[in-house]
Amino acid sequence: MSLEHISEHELNRLTKDLHEMHLDEGLPAMEQAAQELAEASRPGVGRARSSRRTFLLGVGASVAGGAVLAACSSSAPSTSSPMSSSGTALTGDLQVAGMAASLENLAVDTYQSAISAAQGGHLGTVPPAVVTFAQTAKSQHADHARAWNAILLQAGKQPVRSPDPVLKPTVDQALAKVTDVPGVAKLALMLENVAAQTYQAGVGALASPAAVRTAATIQPVEMQHAAILYFVLGEYPGIQDANGTPLAFNPTDLARPASDYRG
Repeated sequence: MSLEHISEHELNRLTKDLHEMHLDEGLPAMEQAAQELAEASRPGVGRARSSRRTFLLGVGASVAGGAVLAACSSSAPSTSSPMSSSGTALTGDLQVAGMAASLENLAVDTYQSAISAAQGGHLGTVPPAVVTFAQTAKSQHADHARAWNAILLQAGKQPVRSPDPVLKPTVDQALAKVTDVPGVAKLALMLENVAAQTYQAGVGALASPAAVRTAATIQPVEMQHAAILYFVLGEYPGIQDANGTPLAFNPTDLARPASDYRG
């Protein structure tokens, strides 16, 4: 597959827009969520828990869009303690945070491996704009991992530094066989779709407003990454099924279950 369809000017523009949106909207929202969590965790400070639907309608809709709202509007509130720091195992929202951080770490490692392969001449001719996008996506995934680890740290847990232990072997095997940009783009696209669908499924299961805000902020960024990767591949830049048919709503069949993460 050739890359003649790629306009480097257009790809650079898409990457620039992605970066600016991350700085203007994504980072401030994640920082606000961390601050709210810190305030709620202070001794003697009580905070009434707002309903998940009210929270998303008031805040998340501006960043997550209708797909996330559709996924969580019919979900029943969790009855477990979402931010308990007792014991060593992660449960509730903390287990979701651990899984999310491990997914983000895997994305960081995969993009870095792809960048190193490109710079080492192992992927053939690589347009500079593709490397710029990979570096931008890697940086954003690192920020996402820090956001989830902030939630764990506020709960007295250790941050997650390792990649998803279940998905990593599959990604490593696929990466070892990649010899060109389209191969890397397809692998990265799979990771972005898994992450976006994991967050979409996770929003409906989260109880903490700070965790909901974090997931609702990051999910559309992963979908933006996916849209740009579809562009690199010369495909329709939107949600598709396995046969390449455009979908109106993001599915969740690729979502990683939090129960797979053991800490």
